[in-house]
Amino acid sequence: MLQGTVKVTVISLIFATVLGLISCLFQISHSRVLKFISQAYIDIMRGVPVMVLAFFIYFGVTRALDVRMSAEIAGILTLSLNAGAYLSEIFRSGIQAVNIGQMEAARSLGLPYGRAMRKVILPQAVRIVIPSMVNQFIITLKDTSILYAIGMPELTQAGSLIIARNFRSFEIWATVAAMYFVIIFLLSRLSRMIERRLSNGKGKG
Repeated sequence: MLQGTVKVTVISLIFATVLGLISCLFQISHSRVLKFISQAYIDIMRGVPVMVLAFFIYFGVTRALDVRMSAEIAGILTLSLNAGAYLSEIFRSGIQAVNIGQMEAARSLGLPYGRAMRKVILPQAVRIVIPSMVNQFIITLKDTSILYAIGMPELTQAGSLIIARNFRSFEIWATVAAMYFVIIFLLSRLSRMIERRLSNGKGKG
């Protein structure tokens, strides 16, 4: 089930990255409507606990729309919506960290706003926020354990099923905790390594 946990995390973060980027672009746009939509989305997702969101999607939305949805799909939607809101703020902080002169220089060369943002600002912003994105990956990975509540097949549920068969709760939960720890420890080290490299790059520059 470790593979399933990682798979759900990766898929969720791919969708969350796209959603977060769109929300971020809405936030920095000149349209009040787009800004309102983005801010409302961020406020709602950051204000609703992940478990409540999972219950709402898996039990509420499916019943209201009279559709069937697997626990895995509901879990991916939950994590994508939640992480997307946080990534939106991460991307926005990255864009704001890029010197405003970069945009002015690009516009003075005749680049339209959209192209200047895509070709000049976003590549620099992404480089700045990579460590924060890795941290969000860690948070989302931890949040997969909450999806056990809607029956999604992941590491925590696997541990519970094994315990139900052999009643060796200490050993099983210790193993589950160790698996989470190893993955998160490696990701934390990766985040620190990237941060050091980026800092060294700035120092050399």
